[in-house]
Amino acid sequence: MSRAVVPTIVAVTALCLFTWSAGAQTTEPTNTAPNPYKTVEGFFRMPEGRTWGSTSAVEIDRDGRSVWVGERCGANACLDRATGQMSNLSSILKFDASGTLVTSFGQGMLIFPHGMHVDRDGNVWVTDGQDDAAQPARGATPAPGQAPAASRFGPLPGSTRGHQVFKFSPDGKLLMTLGKPGGAADPDFFYQPNDVLVAPSGEIFVSEGHGGANARVLKFTRDGKLIKTFGKKGSGPGEMEHPHALAMDSRGRLFVGDRANNRIQIFDQEGTLLDTWSQFSRPSGVYIDRQDMLYVADSESESVSRNHDGWKRGIRIGSAKDGKVLYFIPDPVEKTTGTSAAEGVAVDAQGNVYGAEVGPRSVKKYVR
Repeated sequence: MSRAVVPTIVAVTALCLFTWSAGAQTTEPTNTAPNPYKTVEGFFRMPEGRTWGSTSAVEIDRDGRSVWVGERCGANACLDRATGQMSNLSSILKFDASGTLVTSFGQGMLIFPHGMHVDRDGNVWVTDGQDDAAQPARGATPAPGQAPAASRFGPLPGSTRGHQVFKFSPDGKLLMTLGKPGGAADPDFFYQPNDVLVAPSGEIFVSEGHGGANARVLKFTRDGKLIKTFGKKGSGPGEMEHPHALAMDSRGRLFVGDRANNRIQIFDQEGTLLDTWSQFSRPSGVYIDRQDMLYVADSESESVSRNHDGWKRGIRIGSAKDGKVLYFIPDPVEKTTGTSAAEGVAVDAQGNVYGAEVGPRSVKKYVR
């Protein structure tokens, strides 16, 4: 190799590393971007006598205008843990462009609707992130052989439902179920599935791990056969802690909201890490529209365990191409000790933004 070539290779390598690092990392809070949006509260109308429960699952219908919501039956779960009874309310709701409820289904099927995706055929995919096992009282000593939930790879003993991914037709017919009822550890699945996404090829991605010992992404064929998994619990490159949300850009890159690590990790569809972005704060929800605009909901900074101090909660909006933050819809609640503002986020064809809220138990619409 000639001496002239060596400096060139070094220079190109350095440039590539600098480009990756410059686009990926930021240490200063991105709190000052303008907010061109107005909040529309009470836009979605529930049937008489029914009130909103917690929501984190929100998605746009194939028509580009209607909005699907996974709602937790007027509470933060459709299971009454005191009685062991499931709610008889529908947990999957579809609202038309005027905010009127037009379709609902899923009675008695989901304990904790958490993530949602609408595929190219209009089918609705929903993750159920909890089980029906008896929960030990806070501070109680676990039963013999029962490790604390935070250290487990799999579900608690006694669980018979939950920790699954469901595929529904637009009218509510169950078309496919992934995972064993009640959950499962390796080599099966799932335990705490967070979100689901169907690629244009039909391959299915599920992110798993909401505080337990597992944290990864699972990839399936279009008919539900497991192909591979990638990621593990940790904070290093390609590792994850609460992979809470999934989105895919027009280039087919998979964006993973690595929430507890306060970053988005970008992978190719084989699980190779391409980039890491921290400028969108602590991501609970991630959405990419057809123009490759990136919408990231932060519902926890400075409120949950005092995590990520200095960063304000809200929805950051920017480019999925270069990672620049352009707009910021702030949480109107300045001080809180729990989850606040949007946890799930979706955007319709007109550019209206929808934020699904766990703590405030609401779904808000934001218009320009």
